[in-house]
Amino acid sequence: MFENLGAGEILIIALVILLLFGAKKIPELAQGLGKGIREFKKGLKDVGDEIKKTDDEIKKTDKS
Repeated sequence: MFENLGAGEILIIALVILLLFGAKKIPELAQGLGKGIREFKKGLKDVGDEIKKTDDEIKKTDKS
């Protein structure tokens, strides 16, 4: 999707973002994005753990 972006295009996009949000807002936006990604990863891990737990319980039941 972004394989055709060169350094010039990325620089222009960064400048537009800087103009739209301002220098003070960008760190806040990045921090919020980081928190969102961490929460998403935590949620994925929790779901995976729950699936594994349920799968283990099913296997125990089948052996009985």
